[in-house]
Amino acid sequence: MRRHAPATDRNRDPIADILADDLPDAGLVLEIASGTGQHCAWFAQRFPQLVWQPTDPDLESLVSIADWCADIANVLPPVGLDASADEWPVGRADAILCVNMVHISPWAATLGLMAGAGQLLDAGAPLILYGPYRQRDVPTAPSNEAFDLSLKARNPDYGLRHVEDVARVAADNRLTLRRIVSMPANNLMLVFRRDA
Repeated sequence: MRRHAPATDRNRDPIADILADDLPDAGLVLEIASGTGQHCAWFAQRFPQLVWQPTDPDLESLVSIADWCADIANVLPPVGLDASADEWPVGRADAILCVNMVHISPWAATLGLMAGAGQLLDAGAPLILYGPYRQRDVPTAPSNEAFDLSLKARNPDYGLRHVEDVARVAADNRLTLRRIVSMPANNLMLVFRRDA
């Protein structure tokens, strides 16, 4: 059954504008935690030269993704993937995209994301993250502070992460943070590149 997240309609174009600068000209984009499937459907149509592989650990999400992407030729069937798993069911990628997962999953998922990206990506290939983050020495927006409290009330393992902590784990997996882009609604895009 197709699900719908209203925030996706608001953020898909600003995200796509940044992706246009950082995605490769051709190849496979692995989307981690595809959720409803709306982003994958939108981005695949915006970037038809790329093949998109959506993933999610949740069965209902996989059904929704399949529904959203059913008629889009450059989207592969969704596969179940838990970012925190030691082994992923995908052998390679030319880019990895992860939207709104890091803050709404245990830290183990971010550790797994970085380990997986470090293994799958070739030198120079991008790992692109989107969502709300904290930055040391930068005040956090009141709306993000409230969001952080609501996340932790749902699950103490959730919450906004510091960019610096994410970048440190990335560096442990041969991924370097190349740029940070401020986005609407107090979100950030973090663009990493795999080291040589």
